[in-house]
Amino acid sequence: MSGTEEILRLTVAALMSRSGERQGDLAAGLGLSQAQVSRKQSGSAHWSLEDVDLLAAHYGLAVLDLLAGPAHAVDVLHGAARSLRPGAPTTSPVPPTSPVHPTSAPAETVGREPTGPCVLCGQPALDELDGFPQHLSAEECAEAVAAAGPTTGAPTAAPEPSPSAAAPEPSPSAEPPPPPAADAETAPPTAAAPTPAAPASADPPRRAAPAYASEALIEQIVDRVHDVLAEHEGDADAAQAALIKTAIPDVMALLKASRVGGRYEHSEFPPTQDILRKKSQKGADEIWEGRPKWRNAALFSAAKKGERIEVTALDMNAAYLSALKAWLPIGQLREDTSGVHDPKKAGVHLITPAEWDHADLPNPLGNRMEPGELWVTESTLRLLVDCARQGLADPPVIHRSLVSGATEGLLEKLRRALAETRRTALAEGDELTVAYVKAMYSKFVSTIGESSANREIRRPDWMHIIRSKAFANLWMKAHKAHRAGLRVVEISGTDELHVTGDWRAVFQEGRDLNEVKEKDTYILGGKR
Repeated sequence: MSGTEEILRLTVAALMSRSGERQGDLAAGLGLSQAQVSRKQSGSAHWSLEDVDLLAAHYGLAVLDLLAGPAHAVDVLHGAARSLRPGAPTTSPVPPTSPVHPTSAPAETVGREPTGPCVLCGQPALDELDGFPQHLSAEECAEAVAAAGPTTGAPTAAPEPSPSAAAPEPSPSAEPPPPPAADAETAPPTAAAPTPAAPASADPPRRAAPAYASEALIEQIVDRVHDVLAEHEGDADAAQAALIKTAIPDVMALLKASRVGGRYEHSEFPPTQDILRKKSQKGADEIWEGRPKWRNAALFSAAKKGERIEVTALDMNAAYLSALKAWLPIGQLREDTSGVHDPKKAGVHLITPAEWDHADLPNPLGNRMEPGELWVTESTLRLLVDCARQGLADPPVIHRSLVSGATEGLLEKLRRALAETRRTALAEGDELTVAYVKAMYSKFVSTIGESSANREIRRPDWMHIIRSKAFANLWMKAHKAHRAGLRVVEISGTDELHVTGDWRAVFQEGRDLNEVKEKDTYILGGKR
């Protein structure tokens, strides 16, 4: 029997495979580097207990589910009702075999019954390792995937059960998505037939389930666009205006659907601490979000002296959508005066920040000039702590915290559904859906505080944490550029980064969440 850490490595590999993640994606979710994840997975470094907590939050699993082995963890990830324990019933929402042609099976496998889906590739496996169905080599996984072939037409294997109002929402999975079809266990066979296509001018195309987001949530978004466009007889402008008008109730309905089957209930109207209350109707509360507004004084001085500096202004895509992956408090904020940051909790913190001595990098605290204590959010504090860990500054001094038990995955299903819908819409040139998704996530962030526009939730702490997470993400992009040898010229707002040098060697160009796009190029000191 393998040791606990080896089982954890197998589990992480299985979850990465099923969720379609690479080591870089997992590293970003855990706040580590890709090299660190690689060392931990290869056995040259250890997964710590803190890492286990982060892994569990990243995949939306309980810690015990994560440590129970790859088959169990993947099973929980899929929301399946079956058990992989020896002697348990073998019925499963996902059939144990995939349709393959008889001639495609290797000769030595003929006559042997699969033990279940491989925990690494999901295809039928004939062997078990430590009680878990698994192929014995990467080559076997590749052969099994190739033998299954591409899915065309109506699927012959039952897809993951679709959630309903009375059933728990399946956790995100990374199985290759079948074409849109009804649940094979609950719907008649004819339900899997393709829906007749409506005229292109009236209806947006139907989308298949993504590799890592809930099909039901995506369908909820797409169906809404479809219905509103039909109501306005294909008039995209009128449909867009109507969708934007209902973006707040729509995104709140999506949030509720994404929380079905969650392991805990978040508080929607906890008591609001005084520091989170606006001092006047148009005033602000006491929370500092760390919004950046910085220029590289040395470069601007050099430009004034005659140096020509070619600058590229980069735009970060869907900054607030990316920021939904933030550590959010679940319940009511309660005071903690220990002065110690607990990574399992989140909230707001009264700190004294350290001095920042890097003239060529913006202060991660933003453009605050006043010295002394200030209230910051969880996202800002974690960024400052990370900067201290990297030796960029001393850690901040924490005087007082208002915190609750927290998770980074509270809005993850919502974020993934919006992100996948946006990605597909961009690929299809569906700007109507892109605009609708943008309206939903931006209005969600702006109205979950003390806003009369959203009566379904009041979480000003969430609003500040998400906003400051967007600012922290922008700072991390600037830091990445700086480490790669680019010169950071300017950083401002939630999504604007100006640099010199070959930025395409550092960032991937595009409109997806993990990409950036060129907004402008100019010569510093010249006409823009």
